[in-house]
Amino acid sequence: MNLCRNGDGEITFCGAIEMAGWLHLKVDLINGGMAKYGIKSPIFKPSPITPTYRDYLIFEGISVDEAGKQHYLDVHIAYRQACLNAIEYLKKFGYSGAQAYSILGTAPCQGHISGVVDVPNACATLWLPTEIFDFDVMPTSAGPVKHIKGDVQMPISPDK
Repeated sequence: MNLCRNGDGEITFCGAIEMAGWLHLKVDLINGGMAKYGIKSPIFKPSPITPTYRDYLIFEGISVDEAGKQHYLDVHIAYRQACLNAIEYLKKFGYSGAQAYSILGTAPCQGHISGVVDVPNACATLWLPTEIFDFDVMPTSAGPVKHIKGDVQMPISPDK
């Protein structure tokens, strides 16, 4: 599984929901702004129109790969582990791996670099809003209850 991250909410690289739309954009150009503010890349302010969720389930990953190999402060590996943890968790509720992967690629998830100070581990988190589900996905002492059959066939391209 290729777990690239294009932006918050899209781990599937090109599996996001595409749609027609229009854009109203206002730009203020500051002549010499990069030098004035001492930055090397553009900065921006997000839209005031954002999804509003109050409850998240947060999955953590550290920079140790699936084989147990330590990758020194590698946030890519850490984020992949957070995503894989979320996929495995959602499978316990009946989703197939492909369905869980698709949910993470289309849901308004948040990805965070959560720590790069605990040498040799980097830590990354995936924040999954629980309010997008029709059933409770929070962990309980009783364990997960399957709500989904997971029998919808969804092809995933093999990694090369």
